[in-house]
Amino acid sequence: MIVDHADLPVAYLLADVVDGAGHVEQVSVIPGYARRGLGRVLLVHVCEWALGNGLKAVTLTTFVNIPWNAPYYERCGFRGLSADDLTPGLQRIRREEAELGLDAGSRVCMRRLLAESRTLDKP
Repeated sequence: MIVDHADLPVAYLLADVVDGAGHVEQVSVIPGYARRGLGRVLLVHVCEWALGNGLKAVTLTTFVNIPWNAPYYERCGFRGLSADDLTPGLQRIRREEAELGLDAGSRVCMRRLLAESRTLDKP
C-alpha cells in the first residue's frame, strides 16, 4: 500500500500465489494520484516479493483493450498467455471471472518471468 502525506491510502496491490507464481489479484490507484508511477512501484514490489519467496514469475488477468490495462502491463514486462499456457489455477480464475459476468473475450492472462538475480529491472 502507498499512502499520502496524511497517511491515507492512495494505491494498493493485492497478491497471492497461484500455481507456484505470484499472482496480482488487484492493483488500484486513486485517480488523482494516477500517472505518477505508483502502480509501477507496486509491481516492482510484488516482483521482489515473489523472487524473495522463490517464485519465478508473476501473473495477472486484465482487460485486453483498455490502454491502462493490458498495454500498460506489457510495458511493465508482462506477456499475454495463450489458452494452452494457462495453468489450472489461471483457468479457475478465468472461470470465476466469467461467473462474475466478465466477458472472457475482453480478458487476458499475463505473466512476467522473473530474473534469477536479486535485482529487478523496473517494469
